[in-house]
Amino acid sequence: MTDLARSPLTHWTGPLGLPDFGAIKDADFGPVFEAAIKAHAAEIEAIAQNPEPPSLDNTLAALDLSGEALDRVSSVFWLKAGADATPEIQALEREISPKMARHGSAISMNAALFARIDALYQKRESLGLDSETLRVLEKSWKGFVKSGAKLNEADKARLAAINEEAAGLGAQFSQNVLADEAEWALILDEADLDGVPEALREAMAEAAEARGAQGRYALTLSRSIYEPFSQSSTRRDLREKAWRGFIARGEARNAEIVKRTLALRAEKAKLLGYPTYAAYKLDDTMAKTPQAVLDLLNPVWEKARARAAEDQADMERLAREAGANDPFAAWDWRFYEEKLRAERYAFDEAELKPYLQLDRMIAAAFDVAGKLFGLRFEERKDVQGWTPDVKVYEVTNADGSHRAVFLGDYFNRPSKRSGAWMSSLQSGYSLGAGSTPIIYNVCNFAKPPAGKPALLSIDDARTLFHEFGHALHGMLTEVRWPSIAGTSVPRDFVELPSQLYEHWLTTPEVLKAHALRHDTGAPLPEDLLKKMLAARNFGQGFATVEFAASALVDMAYHAEEEAPEDPAAFEAATLKRLDMPETIAMRHRTPHFLHVFSGEGYSSGYYSYMWSEVLDADAFEAFSETGDVFNPAVAKKLRDNIYAAGGSKDPEALYTAFRGRMPAPEAMMKKRGLA
Repeated sequence: MTDLARSPLTHWTGPLGLPDFGAIKDADFGPVFEAAIKAHAAEIEAIAQNPEPPSLDNTLAALDLSGEALDRVSSVFWLKAGADATPEIQALEREISPKMARHGSAISMNAALFARIDALYQKRESLGLDSETLRVLEKSWKGFVKSGAKLNEADKARLAAINEEAAGLGAQFSQNVLADEAEWALILDEADLDGVPEALREAMAEAAEARGAQGRYALTLSRSIYEPFSQSSTRRDLREKAWRGFIARGEARNAEIVKRTLALRAEKAKLLGYPTYAAYKLDDTMAKTPQAVLDLLNPVWEKARARAAEDQADMERLAREAGANDPFAAWDWRFYEEKLRAERYAFDEAELKPYLQLDRMIAAAFDVAGKLFGLRFEERKDVQGWTPDVKVYEVTNADGSHRAVFLGDYFNRPSKRSGAWMSSLQSGYSLGAGSTPIIYNVCNFAKPPAGKPALLSIDDARTLFHEFGHALHGMLTEVRWPSIAGTSVPRDFVELPSQLYEHWLTTPEVLKAHALRHDTGAPLPEDLLKKMLAARNFGQGFATVEFAASALVDMAYHAEEEAPEDPAAFEAATLKRLDMPETIAMRHRTPHFLHVFSGEGYSSGYYSYMWSEVLDADAFEAFSETGDVFNPAVAKKLRDNIYAAGGSKDPEALYTAFRGRMPAPEAMMKKRGLA
């Protein structure tokens, strides 16, 4: 029998309160999950059957604090499943995902438990609750209702079956994308690398060695290799092969999964009384309705398409001048975009890379957090993460007191799913015995050969700052209740802290201090800085079309009352209706759209990056208007009302408390250079 009090998955004995990763074996997860689910179910039953009248302590607080062992094993497992998967972990993921969905359904559909929450909810106005507790009670009650608590028994059973099946499909979808990315590689020779800069060659050599092709070069589908190769390689045939491989990820394996997932989501929405799945998902967001999302996206789409067409005309001219006779194609875009950037601004993004060393960019992100919020980061090289590449930091407040633990896993490897993300092993709250945050970032930067520095593109550096902004949202949380801690906010508000943090990367104050040439230590030249700032909105037509197409297709899928019979045909028809440029692909095509189909997280919610961008563009102006990007008074309001507040208030109230008003979309259009 599994002893949850002694398992390294639930009883964390590592330094800084971390799990002892060296003591964890893949085979441990299954039995511990079984025991933890059983223990949590018993806790829930004890709350539901408590003979005492429901109170905040014996019902709401007991529920919010329940399941600690399950939370712990889950947090370690999902970290491993995303960042360091093995065949055993993947097999278990396919098994555990439906079990966890079944367990969640049993809790949310527990009639006796909901009756206790409902009793508190009905008399909430007379309980004298503070605003945070009232919000937790209202959020909890609505969560039960949206999870089927008011359905009849037959419909509850059907909803539970839908959730269980959908969870299994999401796990399989994600694993299929990872498999496609891990399996696809072009092994190249030196003669195939014309135009490819030295730093990228080194990363490709490292990737080839990881695939058993020492002495050669691997062109992979990692964005940190695929995109710079597409920008620099003179080999049009290889750019085409890489582009086709990139957009086809998941195509063969995930078609039926997408079809079934959309059908289940449409059925779920109707069971719960919503006309469409989008209406169901948007009910608790700032946007509220699909139409509000389209009102944001459609004007941006038109302006972006027009800007992209202008840029393409100029790139076609450059291609003709270079003697290219083939029609301009999608695999030409990044290559000629770099040449157009050089023509317009005498600026080549590759010039920046020697100044964007990973370790210095991490230090830059930490430095900004210190200047804004008084945080300090001490690397603990004596502490082991889940792989040797993981960096571990103890985070302290300005007075030296402990604030959090932060871990960074930055390099691409075949066992890691693509993209970049933030998550937590443990969130921060003060209810009960309390808890301090243990937060991590995962990225997929190209790993350099041993002894060489990891150099980032400007997009890589933005990604690092973006994910660290999420991490700060988790680390700075100052709430009582676990269920509203850190990033537990509506989906279209959660990207504000991350996207806002990106702004500091390209401020002269940060670049002059941290963008130092890796081989000489020389600071970023003033003329190069000016060129970069002048060109900051270059390419926004392409980037915005890429993004908005994905957001519009996501919304189109889920705003239909009936799921499409052929999702691939639906995607194509939607893009045709939008007049999507043939030379630009969606940033995330349907068969590899992990945000939307690896789980419910961003389904009907990919638009939220742009919704939050309306907020972040306006929020940074609060600093710019003072002439000091680290203005202490503005930073304190930002910390108190955005980064530390979690989900303690309605997002509009939080933003208004920070800025004094809500923003208009014009700030975002101006930021993108589309105004």
